Amino acid sequence: MPLEVDRIRSEYPALTEGFVHFDGAGGTQPAEPVIAAITRAMRTAVSNRGTNFEPARRSGEIVAAARAAVADLVGGDPQGVVFGPSATALTYLVARTLSQGWGPQDEIVVSRLDHDANVRPWVQAAGHAGARVRWADVDVTTGGLPTGQYRELINANTRLVAVTAASNANGAIPAVRQIADLAHDEGALVYVDGVHATAHLPVDVAALGADFYVTSAYKWSGPHYAAVVAEPQIWEPLHPVKLVPSPAQAPDRFEYGTLSFELLAGITAAVDYLAALAGRNGSRRQSLVGSMTAVAAYEKELAAKLAAGLAEIDGVTVVPAPADRCPTLAFRVAGQSPAETARILGDQGICVSNGDYYAVEFFTATGLRDSGGAVRASIYHYNTADEVDRLLEALQKIR
Repeated sequence: MPLEVDRIRSEYPALTEGFVHFDGAGGTQPAEPVIAAITRAMRTAVSNRGTNFEPARRSGEIVAAARAAVADLVGGDPQGVVFGPSATALTYLVARTLSQGWGPQDEIVVSRLDHDANVRPWVQAAGHAGARVRWADVDVTTGGLPTGQYRELINANTRLVAVTAASNANGAIPAVRQIADLAHDEGALVYVDGVHATAHLPVDVAALGADFYVTSAYKWSGPHYAAVVAEPQIWEPLHPVKLVPSPAQAPDRFEYGTLSFELLAGITAAVDYLAALAGRNGSRRQSLVGSMTAVAAYEKELAAKLAAGLAEIDGVTVVPAPADRCPTLAFRVAGQSPAETARILGDQGICVSNGDYYAVEFFTATGLRDSGGAVRASIYHYNTADEVDRLLEALQKIR
């Protein structure tokens, strides 16, 4: 079932302000059901988790519902969902915990395509453990991450491979399953950054071969909160540093302090909202797959329109990206810094990002970081063809 974009846009209160939001890769606007769920949770009596009285039981129900929702979104197990304030914080947590068992004989593999949140925590953890870091390079002519190099990078000493499910810089989608198979053949774990991919594609962590999969709800119409998902048996032998009286069982022992119950209520609402984008059909998981498949098709059309339009504007250069990518394009306007382009567009109510967007290694490899990176236009399912035309017309005028 195709998306009813006019109806969808009416469910985002922020869109009534008239801005054109091509900044979804940095964070999407929240949907009305999410706002309502957060407000409702904050207006209702909720206490810290417990069983002695109703407000305490409610908080436990909110947490359980959010774990189930995220599990449905990515095809995981609710008992393997760990919540935290951000994908960066959660990745640092997992990196610190896993690296307790690393030593000088061990190796990890990171990618120059990734957001720094899936690079630096691993590099720093390896440094503390004395482990070796090996790098997977991007192909600067195609903007992709060649799979073949992993056959040389992964060996019997590899303990972990960190790779993105989709680049937040140019949208490139690596062959994660093939990389994961190579890692698993050598007994290594695979940590997948799904922050960008989850907003644009149907996700199945098992199909990806991800041992860990991290995602941030504010990239898919939800609140600023994140989750990392793994099978319960993967969490079981891992023991992070924690307070003595805090829970000993997984996944709770990985969640520091009191969880944000109102934001978890918003996460559940965001997942329910995504499930209904193309109409509910079967279970929530089945509906999510259907909705996100429709989202991917719609956004692909808009991205193709934008790419074709950019190619026709003299002086605009698009940062290379493979054909298999999310609807995220990076570009530069000749004779103008990316920051200046973004400011001019912003003055016209067109919201785009500029810089390296924390994809430090990617923009260093392409040689663009020192001169300001690029302008990024990231399409989301509430964008329209008319908005793409508005961006292209603005670029025609300022080129």
